[in-house]
Amino acid sequence: QVQLVESGGGLVQPGGSLRLSCAASGSIFRLGFMGWYRQAPGKQRELVAGITGSGSTNYADSVKGRFTISRDNAKNTVYLQMNSLKPEDTAVYYCNARYTYSEGRGGSWGQGTQVTVSS
Repeated sequence: QVQLVESGGGLVQPGGSLRLSCAASGSIFRLGFMGWYRQAPGKQRELVAGITGSGSTNYADSVKGRFTISRDNAKNTVYLQMNSLKPEDTAVYYCNARYTYSEGRGGSWGQGTQVTVSS
Protein backbone atom coordinates (compact mmCIF):
# COMPACT_ATOMS: atom_id res chain seq x y z
CA GLN A 1 0.00 0.00 0.00
CA VAL A 2 1.24 3.47 -0.89
CA GLN A 3 0.76 6.39 1.48
CA LEU A 4 1.18 10.12 0.94
CA VAL A 5 2.09 12.33 3.87
CA GLU A 6 1.78 16.10 3.50
CA SER A 7 3.35 18.85 5.55
CA GLY A 8 3.95 22.57 5.46
CA GLY A 9 0.53 24.15 5.74
CA GLY A 10 -0.34 26.90 8.17
CA LEU A 11 -1.43 30.48 8.65
CA VAL A 12 0.28 33.20 6.64
CA GLN A 13 -0.38 36.86 5.94
CA PRO A 14 -1.29 38.06 2.44
CA GLY A 15 1.83 38.37 0.33
CA GLY A 16 3.60 35.71 2.34
CA SER A 17 4.99 32.34 1.31
CA LEU A 18 4.60 28.69 2.26
CA ARG A 19 6.16 25.49 1.01
CA LEU A 20 4.17 22.28 1.00
CA SER A 21 5.77 18.85 0.87
CA CYS A 22 4.29 15.45 0.08
CA ALA A 23 6.27 12.27 0.58
CA ALA A 24 5.18 8.93 -0.87
CA SER A 25 6.07 5.70 0.88
CA GLY A 26 5.39 2.03 0.23
CA SER A 27 6.24 -0.56 -2.39
CA ILE A 28 6.59 1.93 -5.23
CA PHE A 29 8.19 0.84 -8.48
CA ARG A 30 7.64 4.10 -10.34
CA LEU A 31 5.97 7.39 -9.51
CA GLY A 32 4.15 9.03 -12.37
CA PHE A 33 2.06 12.17 -12.28
CA MET A 34 2.02 14.05 -8.97
CA GLY A 35 -0.24 16.96 -8.28
CA TRP A 36 -1.53 19.42 -5.73
CA TYR A 37 -5.24 20.07 -5.48
CA ARG A 38 -7.18 22.34 -3.18
CA GLN A 39 -10.68 22.58 -1.85
CA ALA A 40 -12.14 25.67 -0.27
CA PRO A 41 -15.35 25.56 1.80
CA GLY A 42 -18.37 25.19 -0.46
CA LYS A 43 -16.28 24.69 -3.58
CA GLN A 44 -15.19 21.72 -5.63
CA ARG A 45 -11.69 20.33 -5.42
CA GLU A 46 -9.52 21.83 -8.15
CA LEU A 47 -6.12 21.09 -9.61
CA VAL A 48 -3.58 23.71 -8.56
CA ALA A 49 -0.43 22.30 -10.14
CA GLY A 50 0.79 19.03 -11.60
CA ILE A 51 4.10 17.53 -12.62
CA THR A 52 4.76 14.43 -14.71
CA GLY A 53 7.46 11.87 -14.11
CA SER A 54 9.61 13.56 -16.73
CA GLY A 55 9.17 16.98 -15.13
CA SER A 56 6.56 18.66 -17.31
CA THR A 57 4.40 21.02 -15.29
CA ASN A 58 1.00 22.64 -15.55
CA TYR A 59 -0.71 25.22 -13.37
CA ALA A 60 -4.14 26.64 -12.75
CA ASP A 61 -4.42 30.13 -14.22
CA SER A 62 -5.08 31.56 -10.77
CA VAL A 63 -1.64 30.52 -9.48
CA LYS A 64 0.59 30.96 -12.53
CA GLY A 65 3.61 33.06 -11.72
CA ARG A 66 3.11 32.64 -7.97
CA PHE A 67 3.30 28.88 -7.32
CA THR A 68 6.00 26.44 -8.38
CA ILE A 69 5.71 22.66 -8.30
CA SER A 70 8.80 20.47 -8.21
CA ARG A 71 9.73 16.90 -7.36
CA ASP A 72 12.63 14.90 -6.01
CA ASN A 73 12.36 11.44 -7.49
CA ALA A 74 15.09 10.06 -5.25
CA LYS A 75 12.97 10.98 -2.23
CA ASN A 76 9.56 10.24 -3.82
CA THR A 77 8.56 13.74 -2.80
CA VAL A 78 6.70 16.57 -4.49
CA TYR A 79 6.80 20.19 -3.36
CA LEU A 80 4.64 23.24 -3.88
CA GLN A 81 6.31 26.60 -3.32
CA MET A 82 3.61 29.21 -2.86
CA ASN A 83 4.56 32.89 -3.04
CA SER A 84 2.54 36.10 -3.02
CA LEU A 85 -0.28 34.30 -1.27
CA LYS A 86 -3.76 35.78 -1.41
CA PRO A 87 -6.79 35.26 0.84
CA GLU A 88 -8.46 33.38 -2.02
CA ASP A 89 -5.70 30.75 -1.80
CA THR A 90 -7.15 29.68 1.55
CA ALA A 91 -8.15 26.01 1.27
CA VAL A 92 -7.25 22.49 2.26
CA TYR A 93 -4.46 21.36 -0.05
CA TYR A 94 -4.26 17.72 -1.10
CA CYS A 95 -1.45 15.81 -2.71
CA ASN A 96 -2.22 13.20 -5.36
CA ALA A 97 0.10 10.66 -6.93
CA ARG A 98 -0.21 7.97 -9.56
CA TYR A 99 2.23 5.10 -9.54
CA THR A 100 3.15 1.57 -10.38
CA TYR A 101 3.66 -0.56 -7.30
CA SER A 102 3.83 -4.15 -6.17
CA GLU A 103 0.16 -4.78 -7.00
CA GLY A 104 0.01 -2.93 -10.30
CA ARG A 105 -1.07 0.64 -11.05
CA GLY A 106 -2.72 2.86 -8.52
CA GLY A 107 -3.29 6.32 -7.14
CA SER A 108 -3.46 7.86 -3.70
CA TRP A 109 -4.48 11.04 -1.94
CA GLY A 110 -2.83 12.66 1.03
CA GLN A 111 -4.77 13.56 4.14
CA GLY A 112 -4.81 17.27 3.32
CA THR A 113 -3.11 20.25 4.90
CA GLN A 114 -4.82 23.53 5.74
CA VAL A 115 -3.50 26.74 4.22
CA THR A 116 -5.01 29.94 5.59
CA VAL A 117 -4.08 33.34 4.19
CA SER A 118 -5.31 36.10 6.45
CA SER A 119 -4.15 39.26 8.15
